[in-house]
Amino acid sequence: MTQEGPVPLRVLVADDDRAIRESLARALELEGYEVAAVADGVEALTCVRRDAFDALVVDVMMPGVDGLAVCRVLRAEDDRTPVLMLTARVETPDRVAGLDAGADDYLPKPFELDELLARLRALLRRAAYAPEETADGGAGSRLTVGALAVDPAARRAWWSDEELRLSKTEFDLLELLVRNEGIVLDHGTVYDRIWGYDFGADSKNLAVYVGYLRRKLAAAGAPPLIHTVRGVGYAVRRP
Repeated sequence: MTQEGPVPLRVLVADDDRAIRESLARALELEGYEVAAVADGVEALTCVRRDAFDALVVDVMMPGVDGLAVCRVLRAEDDRTPVLMLTARVETPDRVAGLDAGADDYLPKPFELDELLARLRALLRRAAYAPEETADGGAGSRLTVGALAVDPAARRAWWSDEELRLSKTEFDLLELLVRNEGIVLDHGTVYDRIWGYDFGADSKNLAVYVGYLRRKLAAAGAPPLIHTVRGVGYAVRRP
């Protein structure tokens, strides 16, 4: 009688560059992942709708349906599978576009394989620790700051009566800040709690996500809640 081992995590790689696609698929398989590799966004959406994946590694620049469109479609369908976006575009507006589309992380090309693997592991850890939605929505465990309500169990947030549509990373960041209301969380602490490792002093990841949260809160009618402490980090304070 054979003893079954743990089920491997499934990763979809979507990149129109055959060399990158195939080498990345081989590297992930050597790390123990089960990998499906496709060459464009249409194939990526088809695969995700047909099979379940634990994470997606998606290139931005693909013919036809690009990586940004793949992300937007999945998030519109309420698919919260973690997405690591690969991009040759390194300017801040391009990174913001990827995050706004619903990506959980991005990695500029050319990239080091070790860094990609580390970012992928961090995304998978966060997904594994996310609580499941409860039947009653977890109303008893809601966190509040003024009219802002955050329900960690249901992974939902509201300003007054308007629900905020947040990506997984955005929700994780908002929950962390709200749980520590009035406390200034330094950059290193936030990176460690949200991404699982520190991107370094030059990273714009955290600033981009904070900006995105601020815009969504402002669009819902909220006053400034997330405050910057220059050179230190961020804090949520009651209006």
